[in-house]
Amino acid sequence: MPVTVERPDRVFVVDGQALPDPDPRISVEHVREIYMPAYPELTTATVTGPELVDGKMRYTFNRAIGHKG
Repeated sequence: MPVTVERPDRVFVVDGQALPDPDPRISVEHVREIYMPAYPELTTATVTGPELVDGKMRYTFNRAIGHKG
């Protein structure tokens, strides 16, 4: 009897907004690069996760806290 392994879908959260996974085969870092033009704060953001939430693997991009000057 063959065993099939299913990976849960991924979702990426930026500023509380859930973004779809552009391609489940690519790395989280590559996803960050894809979304950087629309969300420039991802340049310095940290990633937490994955967390299993509602059957999906959630990765959260957190803004780096700092100051100018």
